[in-house]
Amino acid sequence: MEQSVFERDPSDPAHKEVNPLLKLALELGPLMVFFFANARGEWLIERFPFLAGIGGPIFIATALFMVATAVALGASWILLRSLPIMPLVSGIVVFVFGALTLWLHNETFIKIKPTIINTLFGVILLGGLYFGKSLLGYVFDSAFKLNAEGWRKLTLRWGVFFLFLAVLNEVVWRSFSTDFWVAFKVWGTMPITLLFTFAQMPLVMKHSIEQPAPEKAVNDK
Repeated sequence: MEQSVFERDPSDPAHKEVNPLLKLALELGPLMVFFFANARGEWLIERFPFLAGIGGPIFIATALFMVATAVALGASWILLRSLPIMPLVSGIVVFVFGALTLWLHNETFIKIKPTIINTLFGVILLGGLYFGKSLLGYVFDSAFKLNAEGWRKLTLRWGVFFLFLAVLNEVVWRSFSTDFWVAFKVWGTMPITLLFTFAQMPLVMKHSIEQPAPEKAVNDK
């Protein structure tokens, strides 16, 4: 069978199930590196003086964020022999806007990165829904199975939610300090996302598809 570079569609028999904890670690790991590097930028410079050449904490955090993102994608490839679609898209945006941040020494580019990513995801989900397709299976297939109506409703809600996050990011980075924005990315956006996810559980339960029980072997008498 031909090896696919990208994560296979959940309906594909060759699609690999990913441990939810591993998936969470690979996706949140780079963000935690970004938060730590920004919060402890001066400490990092004291121990690794060459980092001073990059700039202040936000620029060091941006550089390490790019490295951590590349490591997470590399780990996905080594462990699964495929690249997850949504983290890959996010990674490309991180590399582009991170490079602009470091090259032009302007933190605005890394601050608008979540706006670009969330807008892109929102438009993709709602656009796919317009053409009769749900792309959420790439994210939630290992967690639950839904019928067609359930996927349509969940896709609509997540598409709108991503656009909400894009607007929220714009409000926060334009209205508050850089340190507040970084902290909000981790301790604000993540809890909001978790609360939204839990709020969808009634919909998930209502439209869940029961998995068929395995057939029992019949012993000949």
